[in-house]
Amino acid sequence: MRVLHGVWVGDALAVWAEEARSASGPDPADAPPRHPFALSAGGLRSLLGSLGAGEEAAEAADDELRLTLPGDDRAPTRSDAADSGGAPARLLSWRVPALVLDARRAETLLDVLGGPGGGRVRLGPALAHLGAVRDCAEDLVTAGCVLPDLVGDPPRARWRPAPVEAAEARLSALTAALPTAARAHRPEDGPDEAARSCVLAPLELLTDAVARRLARRPHGVADPTGAAGAAASDTPAARLASALAGADPRVDPATAEALRGPLREWRARVRGPGRARLLFVLREPDRDSPWAVEFWVRSDTDPGLRLPLERVWLGEGAAWLPDDVGETALADLRRAARHHYPALRRALRDLAPARLLLDTAGAESFVADAAPRLGAAGFGVVLPEWRGRQALGLRMTVEEAPRRTRGGVGVADLVRVSFEALVNGPGSGEPLSGEELDELAELARLKRSLVRVRGRWMEIDPERVGSALEALRSRARRWSRVDEALRAAIGVAGAAPLPVTDVVAEGPVGALLEGGVSAELRPMGAPAGFEGTLRPYQDRGASWLRFLGELGLGAILADDMGLGKTVQLLALLTDERAGGRAPGPTLLVCPVSLVGNWSREAARFAPDLRVHVQHGPDRPVGNALARLVGACDLVVTTYGVVTRDAGELAALPWHRVVCDEAQALKNHGTRQARAVRSLPAATRIALTGTPVENNLGELWSVMDFANPGLLGSAQDFQRTVAEPADGDGGAAADLVRRLTRPFVLRRLKTDRSIIADLPEKFEARTWCTLTPEQASLYKAVADDMAERMAEADEKERKGLVLATMARLKQICNHPAQFLGDGSALAGRSGKLDRLEAILGEAAAQGDKALCFTQYARFGDRLAPYLRSRLGVPVLWLHGGTPRSEREELTRRFQDAPGPMVFLLSLRAAGTGLNLTAANHVVHVDRWWNPAVENQATDRAFRIGQRRDVQVRKLVCVGTVEERVDEMIERKSALAEGAVTTGEHWLAGLSVEDLREVVRLAPEAVAG
Repeated sequence: MRVLHGVWVGDALAVWAEEARSASGPDPADAPPRHPFALSAGGLRSLLGSLGAGEEAAEAADDELRLTLPGDDRAPTRSDAADSGGAPARLLSWRVPALVLDARRAETLLDVLGGPGGGRVRLGPALAHLGAVRDCAEDLVTAGCVLPDLVGDPPRARWRPAPVEAAEARLSALTAALPTAARAHRPEDGPDEAARSCVLAPLELLTDAVARRLARRPHGVADPTGAAGAAASDTPAARLASALAGADPRVDPATAEALRGPLREWRARVRGPGRARLLFVLREPDRDSPWAVEFWVRSDTDPGLRLPLERVWLGEGAAWLPDDVGETALADLRRAARHHYPALRRALRDLAPARLLLDTAGAESFVADAAPRLGAAGFGVVLPEWRGRQALGLRMTVEEAPRRTRGGVGVADLVRVSFEALVNGPGSGEPLSGEELDELAELARLKRSLVRVRGRWMEIDPERVGSALEALRSRARRWSRVDEALRAAIGVAGAAPLPVTDVVAEGPVGALLEGGVSAELRPMGAPAGFEGTLRPYQDRGASWLRFLGELGLGAILADDMGLGKTVQLLALLTDERAGGRAPGPTLLVCPVSLVGNWSREAARFAPDLRVHVQHGPDRPVGNALARLVGACDLVVTTYGVVTRDAGELAALPWHRVVCDEAQALKNHGTRQARAVRSLPAATRIALTGTPVENNLGELWSVMDFANPGLLGSAQDFQRTVAEPADGDGGAAADLVRRLTRPFVLRRLKTDRSIIADLPEKFEARTWCTLTPEQASLYKAVADDMAERMAEADEKERKGLVLATMARLKQICNHPAQFLGDGSALAGRSGKLDRLEAILGEAAAQGDKALCFTQYARFGDRLAPYLRSRLGVPVLWLHGGTPRSEREELTRRFQDAPGPMVFLLSLRAAGTGLNLTAANHVVHVDRWWNPAVENQATDRAFRIGQRRDVQVRKLVCVGTVEERVDEMIERKSALAEGAVTTGEHWLAGLSVEDLREVVRLAPEAVAG
């Protein structure tokens, strides 16, 4: 039996079919090859004619589809073939002849295939799913769940599914059932794009086709426009009725202008107020007041409309709440009390329950246990912003001992290390005092997980914080080895009692820990005796190797193949010899295939170096080898020789051991890796283009060669870093980057670093206005801060101010971000509207754009919204993105043709990415630290960029965003503070400054 397939392409159905057998195999010269089982266009027309759709087949247009299908190089897997149990199929691209039917003809064909005639052919899963979509469209039409509308420019009349609960439930089921075959022609689409192109688009067009075919007005829906039953008079309603019933859907502009308003009002009335959803909002106590779980109701159809249940009992909200909201809310409260949160029974004793009062223990129980259960049951839960955030961190201060010799410090040298506890987030500028630490330790001893520090509440793990504070006291100010200090600073498990969030250090160690290595590098240039010219990035690489070597630290030079790792090492050795600083011989270990290359390159670029190749059966041993090594600058050998002669080589006085193609050490337990690590040396260098091939354990092995013991044991690294990173990739991936940053230098050929000139960068502020909803929320938060400031002491004032700033920034972004209730995004934020317009213009020009936000949760909502509004791919990268997916997203953005948007979390993607495919950069919310923003912008504005880059920073006019922007420009001291300490400087402003900062200006709100 033949198999008939179909996919929805744009606004039409494309059908194709499979024969029982292939007439001929695919032409191997084709790219991609033609599907060997596919029916020809003529055969396809005959097949459709035999099913009763001959007229539709005759009017269909010939086309050719490119489909991604499972199979092998010879042929795709047949749709009707049983699983043979052999090797799994690969996804390959194939060409198939197809017929394209517009929506009207597609609806007729699907109707025919759903009748008796369709039983003579087997339907592929995608075409069967489209049949279900068509059936849904007919059910909606016959039930009256459709509305007339105007779409496009020039305007066209269309029947559309009505926004009612039944339609939304059916749509969700169809989306969940979408087969993979439905997007064989769009394999790159994610779930959102697939739902839009393969379910939403065909449902809308098929609904219109069904309504026109039935040629009658759907019953059950009022028609204030008179469109569906208008007489044949020359009125706007009559012209719309004609366009809705006839073959020509076009409507003249005057008719469209006259009917857009009535149609909009009609849709609003049909949608109705909907059902109110119950929300549980946890409120922090003020001074001695208790905690409270407040009960709110929120409109399902307009989530921005929400009201405390207390005011519902007073009769407020009648304009948008259903009549039975009180009964519904009480029923929901009883259900929640019965099944999910028994403590609610206390509140239900009141005739008009509005809140549940709690002590701190009750609040801890609500956050830890009740809130997850209520959320899983479908209730809305809003928790304070500290939920899930690491509350405490450490400031680490490192003091170097006085220098006794020339050069840097070694790994085993001592430095004085001390720690101070900091509050993460707002208020973290000053360390906690002894009194505050004592109070926090006592609360941890009492197993309190919600504690108040400096006027604001935070969540802690009592056991972890208690043991951390004890460790903090015991360590005090003590001497540590440099490698121990490095392990603590970069976050190795167990090296510090809490995560180190701030490092204060000077000199070379400070430059390494604080990321300022580039400022410490002394340019090398082409040293005397070096025959060649170093490119700028090669000069930097050689200088970096010298810098770490002077510190006594190992390095991993992980430049891409072809960028000159060999040249950079030879320049380093030549520089040491030319300066009379050659401290001893360097042993270079490489694969056998590279021995000759190293020998020739050394003769070419560094002819003055004394080089010996220790390889072959006649290689010197014993005293002869010792004398020879003593007179050499560079000894080249192989991994095999080191494995066989490990004892003899380990007895020689190596200054440096270098491993080329160091991925040979990735399996740390092998005899070869153990032999190489046994070689003693003052410093070590690993050269590799692939520091990680399969897993992070390989990275540990290479790092342990370069800096033995720095990352702890292999077992600890696997447990605390590798396994979490291989799982969700969130915080663990961040940790991997911190672990490797000081010791790994990697440049890619795609950076095109040899190009010295960059195109222009144009920066501008884009002014946005608030919507009335945003302005109302903004004013409420600002007024609340003013009231609480009057009663707050100095410590409380700092936490209050900075927490308020964070809330105001969220409101400027979007009310839904501030409310945290998952409500709709469209039409509620002036900034979002402006962002959508900017990205729409870029997409229309075929350009790619980067968008940075500091709020990962907001990005989770923003990415799917922009996909649906812009109609282009929108990628989303944040701190929780696994490393492999991060690389795939970057590759797709860089390589895929056409317009695209890359939304990025500023913390996760502000550095380390090459995204030169973009020539637009948008900062959605300001970090207020120019250095951080510039680093993010440089993902696009960097070597390899060929076009001018447009950088826009979105600022809400007349709000805190504009005021702080002005202060950065006006007060250089504050600007300097912002660069070095983020937003913490805001807490030090005067009361008058604070009032000016948060004041809402009249021009902030859109007219």
